[in-house]
Amino acid sequence: MHALFEDAGKFLAGRILSEADASSQIELASGKRVKVKAAHILLKFDKPEPAELIAKAEAIAASIELDLAWEFAPDEEFGFADIARDYFSESAPLSEQAGMLFALYGAPHYFRRAGKGRFKKAPAEILQQALVAIEKKKQLQAQIDAWAQELVAGTCPPAIREQLYKILFKPDKNAPEYKAVVEASRSAQKAPLELLQAAGAIDSAYQFHWKRFLFENFPKGTTFPAVTAPQPPADLPLAAVQAYSIDDSMTTEIDDALSVQGLGTGTVTVGIHIAAPGLAITPGSDLDKLGRARLSTVYMPGYKITMLPDEVVQIYTLDEGRANPAVSLYVTYDEATLEVKNKVTKLERVPVAVNFRHDKLDHIVTEEWLHTPSLHVEGTPPELQERRSELMFLHRLAQQLKADREQVRGKPENFSRPDYTFRLEGNDGEEPQGNEIVSITTRKRGAPLDLIVAEAAIVANSTWGGWLAELGVPGIYRSQASMAPGVKVRMSTKALPHAGMGVKSYSWATSPLRRYVDLVNQWQIIACARHGATAALAAPFKPKDAELFGIISSFDGAYSAYNGYQQGMERFWTLKYLEQNAITELDGAVIKDNGPNGVLVRADTLPLVISVAGTAVPRGARVRVKLGDIDEITLDIHGTVTERLDDPDDASDDAPLDDAADDEEEGVAGPIAIAVDVNEADSTSADNSNP
Repeated sequence: MHALFEDAGKFLAGRILSEADASSQIELASGKRVKVKAAHILLKFDKPEPAELIAKAEAIAASIELDLAWEFAPDEEFGFADIARDYFSESAPLSEQAGMLFALYGAPHYFRRAGKGRFKKAPAEILQQALVAIEKKKQLQAQIDAWAQELVAGTCPPAIREQLYKILFKPDKNAPEYKAVVEASRSAQKAPLELLQAAGAIDSAYQFHWKRFLFENFPKGTTFPAVTAPQPPADLPLAAVQAYSIDDSMTTEIDDALSVQGLGTGTVTVGIHIAAPGLAITPGSDLDKLGRARLSTVYMPGYKITMLPDEVVQIYTLDEGRANPAVSLYVTYDEATLEVKNKVTKLERVPVAVNFRHDKLDHIVTEEWLHTPSLHVEGTPPELQERRSELMFLHRLAQQLKADREQVRGKPENFSRPDYTFRLEGNDGEEPQGNEIVSITTRKRGAPLDLIVAEAAIVANSTWGGWLAELGVPGIYRSQASMAPGVKVRMSTKALPHAGMGVKSYSWATSPLRRYVDLVNQWQIIACARHGATAALAAPFKPKDAELFGIISSFDGAYSAYNGYQQGMERFWTLKYLEQNAITELDGAVIKDNGPNGVLVRADTLPLVISVAGTAVPRGARVRVKLGDIDEITLDIHGTVTERLDDPDDASDDAPLDDAADDEEEGVAGPIAIAVDVNEADSTSADNSNP
């Protein structure tokens, strides 16, 4: 005796070995023996053999017209054998009964299961809806198949091109466009990115990176809505100084300027003047919402996306030849000892005499030029020469400030590596296309002008941070508990020490045209300048204001994304530089073991970290690397060590290393990550469940 039974949604048949009231022992054709509950046994039979019955039943089930079977079925509940006799004949054999069972079981949109071998036909309305849905699903699958075939053949369907960045980075895994890419990748046995490149979905490598960034961070575009640029207060007093800024030639948002008074009198007052959009932009205003939406200016080689509209920036940037609204910190020093005598903050209009551009002056303003008044450098601009004595004092002060901070830090700051400047030829500040000629120049870290500006900013940010805390006015701070490995800089509303900077507290307040947290802090500082001891009552953000925590969280995420994109684009243009200058070898330093992939090498003269294969080379070793192929989509390039340049037995010629900087660079040294998973289970598997 044999039995046909249902097990976990499948029909099996085998020889009955033993029977009891509640269950039977059944042996399958494979020899496996299973215990089957009596409620799961649907047919018992002597002939044919189990395998033959199932084969015949499956063939018959495929031939049954479900519409006709549904018509034959009674409105009340029925058994599969009953409808088999109605559909086929009164003497329907076992194979036809089993075939009808299989057909009913596999068509839940026509027939709903009502118990052991029993069914009830679906209402006409429900059936019609199910059939429409099934037809729609068939058409959708046909569309997916057609798109997949096009991709495999090397053509990208328009629908997939339009959804490209969503598919790759934030996919809806039930969307047909996504499924087509997965299906095509499996069929062609190609990685999704490789498949899409071959199909022409990506116009250019640069556009790929740019549009991906916009998709993730500026989905509504980068243009500003029409806004009215507020004018600064008319009653601001005019400062009795002639200030000057020091920036790169490409800087248009000039946030800070300096002034010096009292040279030669024994008491010198240094003015640190910060552009003051916070005097007119108010919290909650439309302009505030724009700034808060962007949170920072986005920088990249040859282009930028500003945090605030240009018409606003032009009112508040510290342009030369006019008196600009500013929040000024005046610090009075003993001219000989550089001891601080007094600090005061003022809201005022500051006359800016000149905007210096350090990239045009660094070759003039050297330490020798600052320490040797008689030294003349040809081409020195008159306005620079006029301020030589002031710059000499500022540089002496900056050196002292840096030394004082390093004493707190416990070790000197690492200025062993240069800063790199990228310039694109031909785009004139417009959005790059990716084919421009790129030049990469170096600037020594800690150059005199750079040091002057950096130390002045640290003085302002640490002074104002401490002042806010003293008056009980909340602000946004950057802190670092220690300089131990792995201890990172964090943002909070507490005035905590910043070990890396070597200061008791550090707020960001010197770039309010470019960073939203600086604008927030400027509002708080303005309240302190206006209200003094009662500032906590008048400041826009009160102690323990939850909104400040929201700003910190949003800013952290956006600033990290923007910096990541800037690093990625600098890497893109560095790879372009290699191509354009036919560079096939470079020298560098080993910064990290990269496991089975070899080692990571940082180039000596370019801002580039690459994965290099070769024999084991220790960290700090200097090597020559032969470069491999460049992939501008993944921003990947590999190399092979061809020669060691230092003496393996002499540690004195090893390259200087900076763990924190090396870890940051490593983050953009590897291939790009996408969100398409071709190994994922097909999400359509639930389509066969009951409607």
